[in-house]
Amino acid sequence: MIRTYSAKKEDIQRKWYLVDAEGKTLGRMAAQVAIVLRGKHKPTYTPHVDTGDHVVIVNAEKVHLTKDKVHTKRYYRHSGYPGGLKSETVEEVFRRKPAAVVERAVKGMLPKTPLGKQMGRKLKVYAGPSHSHQAQQPEPLTI
Repeated sequence: MIRTYSAKKEDIQRKWYLVDAEGKTLGRMAAQVAIVLRGKHKPTYTPHVDTGDHVVIVNAEKVHLTKDKVHTKRYYRHSGYPGGLKSETVEEVFRRKPAAVVERAVKGMLPKTPLGKQMGRKLKVYAGPSHSHQAQQPEPLTI
């Protein structure tokens, strides 16, 4: 009889990865980062346990969007009140906070559960080339 492997909390070994977003396509990069955050790249992947690794993304301001998405793609949010729907283009968000565009793209590809929120906390995004995670010695992740 073959038993199904289920990862335990004490068996999980987390690594830190560094992704340089310069010139990368936003959606393709976000999909690969989401896979690493979930832990699906490991043979010990277990759906109900957070087996993923930490990811640091730098140069978020230099990420590339295909076609005319900078002007046409819109982000929506609602206040909960009648008439409270607000929207803004990616270009407007990029000007104000470029790291938020990358963070939103990655977190949108994670599960919408408490486990998904836990996975999202392992994502660190920086607009420029510097980051404050040198002590963790992140290794480069090729995308």
